[in-house]
Amino acid sequence: MDEDNLNIEIRKFLKKVGITSQREIEKFIRMSVANGNLKEGQSIEISMNLSSENNELSHLIKETINIK
Repeated sequence: MDEDNLNIEIRKFLKKVGITSQREIEKFIRMSVANGNLKEGQSIEISMNLSSENNELSHLIKETINIK
């Protein structure tokens, strides 16, 4: 296995996931603040599930985002 290529491919995937996820979270928070469903001082729980096509890989990440 070409370790360098594997590393590059994983980094490309993670960059795409990171950028897209950040935009979606920001859009959701801005919309929630604008329509009054979310206010300063509140927080939201978010999660991300990493999985493979055959579901042999499954990794769940949960986090709280505090709105200031």
